[in-house]
Amino acid sequence: MVRLPLTPAELDRGRRLGTLLRSARGDRPMLDTALAAGVSPETLRKIESGRVATPAFSTVAAIATVLGLSLDTVWAEVSAPDAEQARPRASA
Repeated sequence: MVRLPLTPAELDRGRRLGTLLRSARGDRPMLDTALAAGVSPETLRKIESGRVATPAFSTVAAIATVLGLSLDTVWAEVSAPDAEQARPRASA
């Protein structure tokens, strides 16, 4: 099976997701957070760094739950810039 390359928008969303999760984790150790969410520390590190731009929904949900983030909050933070980019721009 061949996986199509990610679009720039998907890569941007992945970076925003990573930034949000890293910020929400604060000073909490990555190992503790990963184990509590049931993911490997390597997976969490890759998501936080943006290297995994499209993690599984269940993975995001588990990490968000551990960090006390609602999925509504995650979606709003991760998708907000896309909505602005999709708006037509007025021509000058």
